[in-house]
Amino acid sequence: MMNFTAIINSRIAAALRAIRLPFRAALSRITTTGGVMTAQLDGLDSETLQEVEVFQHYGLTSVPPEGAMAVVLPLGGRTSHSIVVATEHSQYRIQSLSSGEVSLYNSDGASVTLKQGKIINIEGDTLNVNVKNFNVTATDAAKIDTPELTATQKLTAQGAISGTAGMDITGGEGITAESLTVNGIRVESHRHNTPDGMSDGPQN
Repeated sequence: MMNFTAIINSRIAAALRAIRLPFRAALSRITTTGGVMTAQLDGLDSETLQEVEVFQHYGLTSVPPEGAMAVVLPLGGRTSHSIVVATEHSQYRIQSLSSGEVSLYNSDGASVTLKQGKIINIEGDTLNVNVKNFNVTATDAAKIDTPELTATQKLTAQGAISGTAGMDITGGEGITAESLTVNGIRVESHRHNTPDGMSDGPQN
């Protein structure tokens, strides 16, 4: 007498074996052109997968370096319809974050890290900002620690300008000010003694 339960179980097991489960692979080549990025992957037992689509979240894109690990999802259980749903590279991943912190980084070591305490750290060699308007509001203070600060065009200050290392101005039409004090002397009202008596005030 046939054991129908055993037959059914055998056929179910055979069907399940034909369905490939998600697996890990290594990226060996990446193609960034086209609407969706594609990759060549090295899977199990020298298996090579070609032109596998790499899906990423809208508004954020990255190009994983060669050797990055990937999680591959075979759609419908078929290897030929696989997609990459996640990538990771242990060599470059920032490993010093605390719980709740977030970092955006690349293989060169540049990073933007959202730290606990509402602190944002930016690491890199050059920061380029190309916008029509750039507004910064610092309600307490703003500090720039640099040996040289350059403005290529007009610089306007709504408040007082103070310094401890002097001022060097060349070109243009000199200094224009409603009130100017030099070494404690107000230039616009200063008078001094002459052989003929007290001088008149400054004249334009």
